Amino acid sequence: MTQFVRLLSLFSVAVFTVPALGQLQVPAIPGVPEPARRAAESIDPEKIRAHVRFLASDLLEGRGPGQRGGELAAEYIATQFALDGLKPAGDNGTYFQKVPLYAVHTIEDQTTAEFLPANGQPISLAYSSDWVAKDQSGQESADIDAPIVFVGYGIDAPEYHWNDYAGVDVKGKVLLVIVNEPPSDDDRFFKGKALTYYGRWTYKYEEASRLGAIGVLIIHRTDLASYPWQVVRDSQAIEKSYLQGDPTATLKAAAWIQHDVAQKLFTAAGMGSVDDEIAKAGQRGFHAVELPVRFKAHIASKVRHYESDNVVAELPGAQPGQAVLYSAHYDHLGIDPNAKGDNIYNGAADNGTGCGILLELARAWSETKPPHSVYFASVTAEEQGLLGSQWLGMHPPVPASQIALDLNYDMLIPIGIPTSTEVSGAERTSFYPEVEKTAKAFHLTIQPDQFPGAGHYYRSDHFSFARVGVPAFSIGEGTTFEGHHDPEWGKQQLEDYVAHRYHQPSDEYRPEMDFRGDARMAQFGFILGWEALSLPKEIGWQPGDEFEAARRKGQ
Repeated sequence: MTQFVRLLSLFSVAVFTVPALGQLQVPAIPGVPEPARRAAESIDPEKIRAHVRFLASDLLEGRGPGQRGGELAAEYIATQFALDGLKPAGDNGTYFQKVPLYAVHTIEDQTTAEFLPANGQPISLAYSSDWVAKDQSGQESADIDAPIVFVGYGIDAPEYHWNDYAGVDVKGKVLLVIVNEPPSDDDRFFKGKALTYYGRWTYKYEEASRLGAIGVLIIHRTDLASYPWQVVRDSQAIEKSYLQGDPTATLKAAAWIQHDVAQKLFTAAGMGSVDDEIAKAGQRGFHAVELPVRFKAHIASKVRHYESDNVVAELPGAQPGQAVLYSAHYDHLGIDPNAKGDNIYNGAADNGTGCGILLELARAWSETKPPHSVYFASVTAEEQGLLGSQWLGMHPPVPASQIALDLNYDMLIPIGIPTSTEVSGAERTSFYPEVEKTAKAFHLTIQPDQFPGAGHYYRSDHFSFARVGVPAFSIGEGTTFEGHHDPEWGKQQLEDYVAHRYHQPSDEYRPEMDFRGDARMAQFGFILGWEALSLPKEIGWQPGDEFEAARRKGQ
């Protein structure tokens, strides 16, 4: 054990001596034995507070992946697992699973692009205002001169009998695609107004890579994307990380173009208005078409190769069987060296809270002997695109088919005890009746996803496990809280956090934070995990769900 880990051990013992403000009771639930109920009831909001206070301290420098602060966080989490007596479940008998990454930063003033029509003058594109891009290939310089193929929404979805790629060869070409997915009010067709993964821009890049394209230009339109061009521009202005060797991240130009720029392209191709073309692409009978326009670009990048760690531990069960996995990302945005004043993105709520819950769950579970193994994974590089959990999903501690359920925790704002919960995605699994029953026992109302069109299910780490077939969802607070019966109060707290602290240096630990709600959500997840371990039948996805095939493939 290193001297640093010894110091962390001493710190850990010290913070755990903080007296609890009051124990939160856990209801007796049929099928959950009394020792398990008592273990869940031991979950202490003040222990969660202590973890968040340390993880969000300036000492950890915003927990940037591959940076000193991220490494300190990983060491701290591993030390907590060791103190709880959990077995290492990482690489080579350690708690650490190495995640190989590379980061790409586009050098704007050295990056150029233009459309070259078969007839007519070249159309130059101004970086940032007209288009943005990342070279996923990890090269410092990339040159492209290739035909453009308009493939509509860029979706191949057999379960909806939809294939924008039918009859077209896109290898070595640049694809023009529309953001989002075909519009529908029919829940049986791309789930109606709720976004499926097919509508996410990440899917469009991945599918294009699988088919051998060298670039993708996503047409941005604010109403379809649900966010303005500024969000796209700002997200591309910073470095973006990728998994080394990821076969679905090979594009030389993973790019977006402005709506007005797309209009110039369609005009140069002799086609109709961009909005008319978008409308036609959303109807059955659309066929991809190669435009009489080429895309020529030079993309210059600064590339950084690094490693970061997932931290993984196991509490062995009484006998072999379907395991339960708890997950939460520990990384945040690190330090902005160009910012004036406070430049540390401490990430207290995002996701110090999820880590604190995960660590307190691990301590509580260590007081029991579960029927089957329970795994705890604090993953890295979530803010870079769920990369740590993606790697863990590709290299799980046991085969994905042997994991009954993943319960994820991400950004639970510590503002009191909730009387409602959001478990979006749970309804897609056969486990949902247990979720409903347990929520009722906890006097929690299940709230639906408030923004189904935003595709939040695909934007947290549980998604990485769903992709490999594991039934998975995040446990979050709803908008109603004890003492504040008006749900508007809860909405206002969330809106205030998003406006003034989310992904800002001001997301800091404050002594007045109330962690009882985090403890309550931990207790709820503890009981759900025990129930998942105790079910006589394997948990699966609802028939026809987009992840059902992956579950069956792994069986």
